[in-house]
Amino acid sequence: MAKAQKVQMEWQGLQVGMTGRAEEQVTEANLAKTLGSGSLPVYSTPAMSCLMERAAAELLELHVPTGWTTVGSSMAIEHRAPSPLGAEIRAEAEVTAVEGRKVCFAVRAFAGTQEIGSGTHERFAVDAERFMAKACSLPV
Repeated sequence: MAKAQKVQMEWQGLQVGMTGRAEEQVTEANLAKTLGSGSLPVYSTPAMSCLMERAAAELLELHVPTGWTTVGSSMAIEHRAPSPLGAEIRAEAEVTAVEGRKVCFAVRAFAGTQEIGSGTHERFAVDAERFMAKACSLPV
């Protein structure tokens, strides 16, 4: 089996300490009872995780070369406080390390000024065309 060749890329101005931010309101669509992650009408953990990931992904999109994007590779979070329908949620992702194509983040989520969750997230830069070719070659 041929070994995959290593792909090089250069981040464009990305630095440790940079932050990304994403916001959304708690709606019927992102409630735990709607998404099936629980039975109550509160902001779901999957929605919080997705918002944290979006904050990181949108930050990195500003720093990858043309034809590149990033994909999430790991997420470890705690969701510590409930948020009701109508609450405004904000996620922040801070770059804590850049290791080649891997970027590590500290992520946090807030409802107003109260922190409702936190954790870590990692993303990898990928050549979008190569990545999709690999994905499409896998059995469906």
